[in-house]
Amino acid sequence: MISTWSEWKRYPRPGRGENIEAPISPGIYEVRYAGTGALHSFEAVDNVAQALALLPVGGSRSWFSRRDPAKLPDLEYRTCATSTKADAKAAAQRMIGRREAYLSGAA
Repeated sequence: MISTWSEWKRYPRPGRGENIEAPISPGIYEVRYAGTGALHSFEAVDNVAQALALLPVGGSRSWFSRRDPAKLPDLEYRTCATSTKADAKAAAQRMIGRREAYLSGAA
């Protein structure tokens, strides 16, 4: 079973005391550049919160490592929890199919 998407949230930056707000369960996440809306990453995972925390942004391998805040992109994310990873993968594939159909029709 798939739930609904969360609202878009600003991706936390180190040193600001911000936290990732995401389910500790299977689901889908989408990360985009806040200024343009361009897709940064999209994936179906076993643990959404952990995947977002480990997402490489700005050339670093982990959200927990040290980085120069001035070089980090301005990102935002949203999440969608599912019952199982299989449900997450199926929902992600449907979304990818719809996106491809839309883009091929718009071209």
